[in-house]
Amino acid sequence: MKKEARFLQIISDVLDDSSYLGDDCAYLSEYNLVVSSDSLVEDVHFDLNTISAYSLGKKSLLVNISDILSSGAKPEYLTVSLSGMLNEDFIENFYKGANEICHKYGLKIIGGDLTGGDKITIAVTIFGNTKGRNISSRKNAKDGYIVLLAGYHGSSAAGFKILNGNDECFLTKEDVSKNKDYFIKSHTEPELYPEISEIISKNCKQPYAMMDTSDGLYDGLKKISEASDVGFSIEFDKILRKTNNFNDVLFGGEDYGLLICLETSDFEKVFPLLNGKDIAVIGKVTDGKILVDGKEITEDLSYEHF
Repeated sequence: MKKEARFLQIISDVLDDSSYLGDDCAYLSEYNLVVSSDSLVEDVHFDLNTISAYSLGKKSLLVNISDILSSGAKPEYLTVSLSGMLNEDFIENFYKGANEICHKYGLKIIGGDLTGGDKITIAVTIFGNTKGRNISSRKNAKDGYIVLLAGYHGSSAAGFKILNGNDECFLTKEDVSKNKDYFIKSHTEPELYPEISEIISKNCKQPYAMMDTSDGLYDGLKKISEASDVGFSIEFDKILRKTNNFNDVLFGGEDYGLLICLETSDFEKVFPLLNGKDIAVIGKVTDGKILVDGKEITEDLSYEHF
């Protein structure tokens, strides 16, 4: 068990009531509300030598919006707190980037905090509206459900390698020459899928599982597998991607796609509505292990936050 998972287990054991823990968002049904908090820490989640304050302002909001979208809710409000070696130039450019994302997604920043520190830390809390939507849970996947995946995977990991000068070791020349700018943007300003989230949550009647792939596609499969006590049969060639690096596609992380498990009748109703969008059927939920092209993954290379 990884360190983050061990810490989460300790927290769950210590709290008198841990019933809201487990998914990326806490669902407060009595308030038609989902809430999520996330932190980005300098030299853990970002390096100021490879990302600007402006792009960091964008990405800090996007990674939190992604959590709300993965619940099926509509993101509406955020608080943003900054600590670290801050200066006026950083603050101005960070909030210019954040404001651009607020404008694009119809959000409002309603508060936050500023304080000093040794390294820059960004803490965001985001609130989503659940009215008229069927909210997802990792616990809802069942044997026979159809597995869909929104977004191109492996791109952010490729962008990270290019920004850090490591692309020659891990990517083909064709990958880099055709998609270099796309890979870099995928890492610094990831694409989100609000329309897909809305279509799923407004049209699915049965319980369903949906989460983002921020820590990697395999990580998403594993977390749903553990929460729902199911397995998966996944076809690698069905995954949308612009690189064929197997490890980047399965474990790379920070692609912020949507991994979705739907009951068959909901799938038949919803899939035609998704025509033309960046989404594909990649397999089925099973009662066995997590298999990719019939083979079990024996080593978990998913992103570690510690």
